[in-house]
Amino acid sequence: MVGPELKNKELVRHTPFVNGEWLKSGSSKTFKVYDPATEKEIIELPDQTEEEIDEAIKAASAAFEKVRRSNAYDRARCLRRLYELMIENVDDLAKIVTWENGKCLAEAAGEVKYAASYFEWFSEEAKRMYGHTIQPSNGHNKVITLKQPVGVVGLLCPFNFPIAMGARKLAPAFAAGCTTVLKPDGQTPLSSLALAYLAQEAGFPAGSFNVVLTSTENTPMCGKKFCESPAIKKVSFTGSTRVGKLLMEQSSSTLKKLSMELGGNAPIIIFDDADLDLAVSQSIASKFRSLGQTCVCANRLYVQSGVYDKFVEKFAEQTRAFKIGNGFDPNVTHGCMINQNSIKKVEEHVHDAVSKGASVVVEGGRLPHLGKNFYAPTVVKDVAHGMAVTQEETFGPLAAIVKFDTKEEVLQWCNDTPYGLASYVFSENLNNVWYLSEYLESGMVSVNTGLFTDASLPFGGVKESGFGREGSLYGIDDYTVIKSITLGNVYR
Repeated sequence: MVGPELKNKELVRHTPFVNGEWLKSGSSKTFKVYDPATEKEIIELPDQTEEEIDEAIKAASAAFEKVRRSNAYDRARCLRRLYELMIENVDDLAKIVTWENGKCLAEAAGEVKYAASYFEWFSEEAKRMYGHTIQPSNGHNKVITLKQPVGVVGLLCPFNFPIAMGARKLAPAFAAGCTTVLKPDGQTPLSSLALAYLAQEAGFPAGSFNVVLTSTENTPMCGKKFCESPAIKKVSFTGSTRVGKLLMEQSSSTLKKLSMELGGNAPIIIFDDADLDLAVSQSIASKFRSLGQTCVCANRLYVQSGVYDKFVEKFAEQTRAFKIGNGFDPNVTHGCMINQNSIKKVEEHVHDAVSKGASVVVEGGRLPHLGKNFYAPTVVKDVAHGMAVTQEETFGPLAAIVKFDTKEEVLQWCNDTPYGLASYVFSENLNNVWYLSEYLESGMVSVNTGLFTDASLPFGGVKESGFGREGSLYGIDDYTVIKSITLGNVYR
């Protein structure tokens, strides 16, 4: 295994983490993790069996009896210490993210800091799980409510933010007093294992945080185990809507609590009165963050007719200035795609748009001299509502720019989708901002900025983009249940 030079070599782990121990799996099968930039093998890991997944669930279930009774201030100290350890190891963690995911090192470092911020945030929220005192109609009674941990939680995480997605789920779960079993994407498991190592160093009790490993092909087995296990009381999933629906169906037999952060089809709306330079730079930041491989990336760019041509010109100019290459190169602005399937979908959407009348402004395309997973961004204009790129999430570096005339027209187009995760509005007019913000069918609206995610923000969608909120003062609620206690005849 030859990889980046790390100061803390203990961060690279080779085995699952269960009940506070690094286990040697008994599975006869393994899977390999590859650097998507160089296509070289990083590591070979055990492809765990159903029985081993069951054992991890049992360990989390046993640990829950202790963790649920633990002092919130003790949990807060563990969370705070994990935040500190992540910041101390930010450079090494960023190298691991770049190594297995392919994004550029600066972006990976930003992800690590973002991930760490959830442990800082929920170290404070752990102490604030307030209940209420309620006066019922019977004046001799009192009602009080408690927020209690839901139980063991199964965490299913994607490849695009290999450390942030696990952190965003683990932090509120542990803050609430839950125990967890995390299953990372088979393409990017090292970041989750590094997180487990640091959690152990931070004092997380044995069994409170477990990481199991399966190949991409064996992932459906693990997901089904989480959903159908009566010991797991909640599943938190980030991924596609298609898989989210399957997991929801599989969970019906146990009626467990779910939170789903699913696919998006985010529109950016740029009005004639917008600060054009700001709108261009922020649209670039949103559209091409991680080469478009995020659920809140701008998927459709709607630009009002008065500034359409100027916007296209400026947007294309800035896109051409990108430097694509290996994420470890400090001069690189954007790394590679995760795999070939991701590139194929971009190509399908480009072909569909061009065949139906769209014009290519920035050609983009494959960069075989860099490697098979490298793809330069494509920009197309004269895109019409109804083309595949306006109806489906591309999840890649294709910017499709659509012209609109009125706010009523663009609102109808934006809402004409089953998805509703994020939307973006650029305007200096308060009426435009408020009208779109109120009536866009999305869980989050970002005004005059293309980068908005923060631990303090309630992150989540509506419609087929899922339900539940991660982060913010609401984020801990998805890991709790409310218990009502009636005190009767208190005035005897």
